[in-house]
Amino acid sequence: MLPILGRSPASRVAHSGAALDAPELLARARSAARLLRPGSRVALDGGDALTRLIHFLGADLAGCATLVLEPTWTERDRSAVLADAAVDVVLDLGKRPVHLTNRNERAVRSVPTGDEATQFYLPTTSGSSGRPKVMVRSRRSWLRSFDALDLGLEQHDQVLIPGPLSSSLFLFGALHSLHAGADVHLLDKWSAQDAVDAARRSTAVHLVPAMLSALVSTLERDPVFRSECALRLVVCGGARVDQELEERLAKVLPGCELVEYYGSAEHSLIAVRRGGRLRPVVDVEVRDTELRVRSELTFDGYLSNGVVIPPSTDDGWSTVGDRAILHDDGSLEVLGRASAVINTGARLVGAEEVESVLRGADGVKDVLVAATPHPRFGELVTAVVEVDPADPPSRRDLRTRARHALEPAKRPRRWLAIGELPRTASGKPARALVAEQLRDGTLAAEAL
Repeated sequence: MLPILGRSPASRVAHSGAALDAPELLARARSAARLLRPGSRVALDGGDALTRLIHFLGADLAGCATLVLEPTWTERDRSAVLADAAVDVVLDLGKRPVHLTNRNERAVRSVPTGDEATQFYLPTTSGSSGRPKVMVRSRRSWLRSFDALDLGLEQHDQVLIPGPLSSSLFLFGALHSLHAGADVHLLDKWSAQDAVDAARRSTAVHLVPAMLSALVSTLERDPVFRSECALRLVVCGGARVDQELEERLAKVLPGCELVEYYGSAEHSLIAVRRGGRLRPVVDVEVRDTELRVRSELTFDGYLSNGVVIPPSTDDGWSTVGDRAILHDDGSLEVLGRASAVINTGARLVGAEEVESVLRGADGVKDVLVAATPHPRFGELVTAVVEVDPADPPSRRDLRTRARHALEPAKRPRRWLAIGELPRTASGKPARALVAEQLRDGTLAAEAL
């Protein structure tokens, strides 16, 4: 039995052409658990996605709380995260192979350590808005989240996880799928071509909108891939899916269901959309456009130099600064993080609203809207557009699109083209980094 899955696994995990069946996965997790002191804090460094998953499950078996280090962190961020987490051991998985336990050997840790209240995971914030923060989360918070995100997966399903497990979005997707009894296909890093190839065998996939856009574009260009694609379910988180992208998905894969969910590293799952609008799955309220959440899915607190600092709450209600509208019919419209608001000419502009308008334009692979300092207006609304080099968009077309969909204060005043936006581990554009580079004038982008 693997505690965070709530049962013995009944699934296969595929990776790089190989696959582990359920007994092999459990045996390797037990072998990994032998390396650890029960109840300790563990950091996983290096290794491929399968090795990381095995060691994560092994640590959970031993009742340990696990931090999965992100390879792209700067040395400063890495050192700060390790200091806050105060881990007892860092396992270098690139140097430490996992050996399969002999089937006839007495099972190690066959009885899991701890219970649902045991702290099993040390997630970090994505870093899209600044330096990653370290949190601590109980098994219960994700087990209840698995139940709340009911995707109807079955044993014949294979779920594609196309991003690194250092991102809580993809780790959640992998564990949720195993919890449901489905097979899992792991990719070490995002590649639209690799994802399309894996989609020949996968019936579901977890993505962020930028990845979904790249996947759809690849399918649109190749009728062979389109005909061989087995996807029946796309699960998208991390940001809002704009209507044009949803329509393109429906056109290229008729009958494929889109499930969009909204949450945060702190609160876990908050709302789910299956057609129509987002519907909360926990208690929510909006005060002066600030979204507040009360939920049993929330985290236990932040870690600072090894000390758990409980989340600040008001009678159980807490917030991470997201702005939202709660409609009369109970649906939720998320406007974006307060830190993504641009103050231009005494008007407040939500960057994510502008991005959703521009993201569906021809030739735009993705877009990030941020502020450029300006002596008169305070800040200029600046669109940093990740362009398709084979078919780059024109500034004229983008300005026309913005003029038709946005009021004057929200339209970008500065347009920049970039080959590839810097991204966090989950695939989201690194908002804080781009904003800093715009302030410093160091962003490697050209005028559009």
